[in-house]
Amino acid sequence: MNTAVASLSPGARRALLTICTMTATIMQALDTTIANVALPYMQGSLSASQDQISWVLTSYIVAAAIMTAPVGWLSDRFGRKKLFIVCVGGFTVASLLCALSQNIEQIVLFRLLQGMCGAALVPLSQSVMLDAYPIEQRGQAMGIWGVGVMLGPIMGPTLGGYLTDNYSWHWVFLVNLPVGILTVIGLLTFMDETKRQAHLRFDWFGFLALAIGIGAAQLMLDRGEQLGWFGSPEIVAELIVAIAGFYYFFAHSLTTSEPFVRFAIFRDRNFLIGCFFMVIMGLMLFSSMALSAPFIQNVLGYPIESAGWLLAARGLGTLVGMAMIGRLLRIVEARYLILAGLILTALTMYQQTGFTEMTSGRTIVMCGLAQGLGMGLVFIPLSTVAFLTLPPQFRTDGTAMLTLVRNVASSVGISLVIANLTSKTIVFHSQLTEHVTPFNDALRDVDVSRWMDLATDQGRALADQMVTLQAVILAYANDFMLLTAICVLSIPFVIAIGSTVSLRGAKKVEVEVME
Repeated sequence: MNTAVASLSPGARRALLTICTMTATIMQALDTTIANVALPYMQGSLSASQDQISWVLTSYIVAAAIMTAPVGWLSDRFGRKKLFIVCVGGFTVASLLCALSQNIEQIVLFRLLQGMCGAALVPLSQSVMLDAYPIEQRGQAMGIWGVGVMLGPIMGPTLGGYLTDNYSWHWVFLVNLPVGILTVIGLLTFMDETKRQAHLRFDWFGFLALAIGIGAAQLMLDRGEQLGWFGSPEIVAELIVAIAGFYYFFAHSLTTSEPFVRFAIFRDRNFLIGCFFMVIMGLMLFSSMALSAPFIQNVLGYPIESAGWLLAARGLGTLVGMAMIGRLLRIVEARYLILAGLILTALTMYQQTGFTEMTSGRTIVMCGLAQGLGMGLVFIPLSTVAFLTLPPQFRTDGTAMLTLVRNVASSVGISLVIANLTSKTIVFHSQLTEHVTPFNDALRDVDVSRWMDLATDQGRALADQMVTLQAVILAYANDFMLLTAICVLSIPFVIAIGSTVSLRGAKKVEVEVME
C-alpha cells in the first residue's frame, strides 16, 4: 500500500488529502445542527425533562468553544497529523457512545467528549488546506473548504429530520461512523506530519481562565432565553464568572513571557480585519439560519424536511460562489469581492423583512440562492485574505482563533435575534390588540363579522390567532432589519483590507513573509 501511495502524483495525493479533510469538516459542521430536530425523540426515549434535554446541545457547544483555543498549541507540541487523527477518531468513538446512551447523563457526557474532539477539526482542516495548495490556488482551496463549513449547518436539520423520521434518533450519531473511519484511514495514508516543538510549555493558568470565561459566556448565551436572561440568578452568576475569567486571562496573558494565545497574530493587519469580518459572518450566517428555519416551519407551515430543502438553496448559492471564486480571486482584488458579497447579503436580508405568511417557496429559494452567493463572496475570499501575510508558523493558531471568534459571534447572534424575536412579538401583539375592539369599523363590516364575531369565544380566539401571527411576522421582520443594519454598517470597513490583496501577485507576498 505504501508503494501505491508513493507512486501517486502530487496532484492526486493532494486531491485525496482534500477529500479527507473535507469529510472531517463536514462531519463536525453537520453535528452542530443535526441533533436539533431529534431532541423531542431523545427526550421521550431517555425520560428527560425539557431543561435536561437542552444540555445535549449546550454541552457540545460549550466543550467545542473551550477546546478551540488550545488547538494551535496542541498542533505545535504534538504534530498536526497526530492531533488531527486523534480528534477524528475521538469524535467518531464519541458519536458511537452517544448513539448507545441509555440515559440523559450518559449522552450529555458523551456529547461533551464529542465537542472536545470536534473543536479541532475545522481549524485543522483549514490549516491543512492552506498548506497543501500553492498560494495561487488558495482561493479555490478555501472555496472547497468554505462550502463544507457553510453546507454542514444548513443540511444538518434536513438530514437529521430524515434519519429520525425514517429510522431513529440514534442514527444522527451513527451516520458519523463510516465517515470517521474512512477519514482516519485517509489521514494516516495521505497526510504528512509537521515538525513537533517538544520544548513548548503549556500555560495552564491562561487556558483555565480563558476556558472559564468562554464556558460561562456560552452557557449564558445558550440558556439565557429559556431562563429569562438577567431575571435569572444563574444567568447573572454566569455573566460574573465570564467577566472574571476574561479579566484574568487578559491580565495574565499581557504580563507573562509565554502566553497561552500568541497575540502576535493580531499584529497582522489582514488577519485582524479577517477576524472582524468573521465576527460579522458569524452573526449573520447562523442568526439568519436560526430565524429562517422556524419562520418556514411555523409561519409558512412547511414540514421539517421540506423546510430543509428550501434552506438548502442557500448552500447551492454557496456552491455557485465556490465555482466562481477560485478564478475571480486571481484577477479581482479580494476587497471588491467582499464588498459585492456584503451588498448582496444586505439586499437579501432586507428582502426577508418583507416575508409574510403569503411568501412563496419560489421566493424563498431565489432569496436563499442570492444570499448563499453573497455569503460565499465574503466568506471564501476572507478565509484566504486572513492568512495571506500571516507567517506560516502562526497558521494553525490563526485558524483556531478565526473558528473561535466565528463560533462566539454565532452564539451571540443567535441569542440576540431569538431574544429580540420573543420581546418584539410581545410588543407587537400588545400594539395590534389595541385595535381589535368592537368599535373598529373594519371589524364591524358584515363580511368580517360573519366569520370573526368578537362577541363569541370562537371569534375572539380566531382574532387572537390572527393577531399573534401578524405580531410574529413583524418580529421576524424586525430581526431581519437588525441583521441588514449590521451588514450595511460593516461595509465601510472593507477599505481596511489592503488594496494589493489579490492572488495574481500573492506568491511574492508570501515569499517575503516567510523570509
